[in-house]
Amino acid sequence: MNKLNKKRLFFDIETSPNIGFFWQSGYKLNIPYGNILKERAIICICYKWEGDDKVYSLNWDKNQDDKVMLEKFIVVANEAYELVGHNGDRFDLPWIRTRCLFHGIPCFPNYTTIDTLKQARSKFRFNSNRLDYIAQYLGVGEKSETGGFDLWKDIVLNNSQIAMKTMIDYCKNDVVILEKVFQHIKNYVPHKSHFGVLETGEKTSCPECGSEDLRHSQTRYSAAGTPRVQVQCNDCHKYHTIANRTYESIITKQLEKKTEK
Repeated sequence: MNKLNKKRLFFDIETSPNIGFFWQSGYKLNIPYGNILKERAIICICYKWEGDDKVYSLNWDKNQDDKVMLEKFIVVANEAYELVGHNGDRFDLPWIRTRCLFHGIPCFPNYTTIDTLKQARSKFRFNSNRLDYIAQYLGVGEKSETGGFDLWKDIVLNNSQIAMKTMIDYCKNDVVILEKVFQHIKNYVPHKSHFGVLETGEKTSCPECGSEDLRHSQTRYSAAGTPRVQVQCNDCHKYHTIANRTYESIITKQLEKKTEK
């Protein structure tokens, strides 16, 4: 696997509930943390590298301990240049970080992330920002059925391996449609990393695909009069903004190539 294939890691987790004592069910109830008999944990983590077909899965052990699973996933996460999740910034990563803290597993304090839920809320106007809705809206798939709360009960209370397989399949499918949704929206949202530099070592390349076949779109000037040039990649069609000096380097390279021909 080359560097460019390891640039983005798509991931999703499934979690267990707390188990505890309570005397009443309903809304707006205060259940003290002292009533917790067993702490919630991460049941499984599924992930895939951008562009690869294989979706990997990790799950807690027979004792419902998520330590080894997290140790393995952190090694993978630390290799990625970007982590992509749906609500990953507020849900998945805080969960992973909290459970790593519990087990004393070192992990980066900050990861470069793309949260497709944040992008859906800030850049688009969907009827729903749920991953399932967006995937169906874009025609790239839909979430699997889980069978509801009984699936979690079978896993947590009965250690059912059949239920665990269903859970992992559900989580894997989420990762697959997550990547498909991202591939549709990525040209409509700002880039977080410059993968062109990773691939070619050149700032004059496209930050998404590394192509140097770029064309001028427009030039804008800041309040101080500093020019900023917007260009579009002729290969992946992503727009990005560069400094005027970088654009001049692009023009020079393009002229040199024409001269060589």
